[in-house]
Amino acid sequence: MIKPFITFCICLSWLAGYAQRTIETDVLVIGGGVGGSAAGIQSARMGVKTVLVESGPWLGGMISAAGVTATDGNHNLPSGLWAEFRNHVYNTYGGPTAVATGWVSNTQFEPHVSDSIFKLMAKNEKELTTLFNYSFTKLSTKANRITEVVFTSHKNGDKLIVKSKICIDATELGDVMKAAGVSYDLGMEAGSITGENVGIVTSNNIVQDLTYVAILKDYGAGTDHTIPKPAHYSPDEFDAACTDYYKDKSRQAPTVDAKKMLDYGKLPNGKYMLNWPGYGNDTYLNVVEMTDAERSNELEKAKQTTLRFVYFIQQQLGFKHLGLADDEFPTGDKLALMPYHREGRRLKGLVRMTMRHIAEPYTYGDALYRTGISVGDYPIDHHHKKNPAAPQHLEFYPIPSYNVPLGALIPQTIENLIVAEKGISVSNVVNGTTRLQPCVMLTGQAAGVLAALSSKQNGAPRKVAVRSVQQELLKAKAYIMPYIDVLPGNPHFEAVQKVGATGLLKGKGIPNKWANQTWFYADSVVNAKELLKALVDFKQSKAIFTDVNVSIREALDLAKRMSASRRTQNKEQWVPIGIELTRARWQEWGLTNFDEKRPITRLELAVLLNNTIDPFSMKGVNHNGVFAN
Repeated sequence: MIKPFITFCICLSWLAGYAQRTIETDVLVIGGGVGGSAAGIQSARMGVKTVLVESGPWLGGMISAAGVTATDGNHNLPSGLWAEFRNHVYNTYGGPTAVATGWVSNTQFEPHVSDSIFKLMAKNEKELTTLFNYSFTKLSTKANRITEVVFTSHKNGDKLIVKSKICIDATELGDVMKAAGVSYDLGMEAGSITGENVGIVTSNNIVQDLTYVAILKDYGAGTDHTIPKPAHYSPDEFDAACTDYYKDKSRQAPTVDAKKMLDYGKLPNGKYMLNWPGYGNDTYLNVVEMTDAERSNELEKAKQTTLRFVYFIQQQLGFKHLGLADDEFPTGDKLALMPYHREGRRLKGLVRMTMRHIAEPYTYGDALYRTGISVGDYPIDHHHKKNPAAPQHLEFYPIPSYNVPLGALIPQTIENLIVAEKGISVSNVVNGTTRLQPCVMLTGQAAGVLAALSSKQNGAPRKVAVRSVQQELLKAKAYIMPYIDVLPGNPHFEAVQKVGATGLLKGKGIPNKWANQTWFYADSVVNAKELLKALVDFKQSKAIFTDVNVSIREALDLAKRMSASRRTQNKEQWVPIGIELTRARWQEWGLTNFDEKRPITRLELAVLLNNTIDPFSMKGVNHNGVFAN
């Protein structure tokens, strides 16, 4: 009897050591990075029970745990949760000028502050449960659906099983989509595949360099916080990082001195973010298809690169008073909690966004701009200096600002999966801009909207109407079109966004250094020829305009013509249109100077159409941007 009893006790001990629990929810977000956090917050705000599971102790991913707290892009596109997050940053430090501390960004902050902001935003959502220190382990599928996802606790090895209607893959490298058997790309595609003429002749598996960020802190003049000399250190590794150390003239000449190199990522409170490209602390490692253990081993190389760079700054360049911050990351080496992955797996979605969709949104391929759900304005920025086998010409390819199409978040298979973070369906080249922090945050917000609507409708994300997702985003003051000149505070913001998404009035994209643009030109008059061309899709190509520009009277006549079919389809939605009635309502709409003979402005036409025939709702679109009716 003794042996069976001992065996029974051992079994009880084993079960106690590896406990298991199961929870059910409507939406499961896997990964609490910048996109995953936004997805979880947005889903919960729509009244949907949401669980967010993060493998580390922080929320915010690349703008907190990875330490990349000099945000890139979207300064002039204050959209949705990005604007809300930025306002929290402003309130923390005392306004926009207080966080414009470094020359690479308009908005810079300490990593721990970012984590605290996301946690505060998450805590305020009663439908959101956030679980930390659980790593994604595996999942099960049945009939093209994910049935359950298994996580493992870092603290005690306990298993957590989550069952949900909808799953969002917000992992840094797209680990969930791979486990679900979803098709994806990794590395660079040849131009013959993407249609992009950027000099990529053959496909390869090269990804962008990654970085293990360090935050340096100014401990005061005369202090010495030099770290121990790292193994294999040589200052020549960082030759040409700045003009203060430039010996090898075969290397690309630096353009900044040591002080300006540090001021690149200067943060509030006397801190400096070390995320220096070129001959700085980028490292080429392709860890995407490795196991967690293999990744951890390989990523040690990136940590050592950064420690050598820190020592170079302290010892060779003389900044001994700058030491690793002791009040940022809760790590033994004081480096970031996680690496900054610029690239991972990229979904093969319902649509694939390429550089030509950005550069030629109105003329190339499908009209994906009509399905926009997030916006970005950063140039195409690729980091490949640490890998000589990689193309070296993709640093800043000129493009206008752009929107990301909804279909890029939805797999071709697996009915209840949505992909966010950097793993959306874009080409390798386009990943060089969609990967930046504000754009990823906004894409995550859209993933949260899509997940919430899917859950409420008890259907697959692909069956949720594009326009319903866009309408929810507009309700949240998020952009669906990247117009720089009509901001959310404008009373006509929604009208301009909606009419722009139909293509009736098209914007003008302009590449502009580090902050690309698209202008709606709200105060310009409506060009008759351009409008006639756009009306083809609305079966109104026979509209008559007597001059180069469209008058208010002609705009009213057009609205009448377009309303005829709508009245036939749904009398309740038909709005009577006439000169006197419109004159009376013109002021109610916030417009002035009603003169039927003068040319109508683009803003006035957008407001008129939105308040009468509502072309945004009249013409629903599919994921390819084709009008559904």
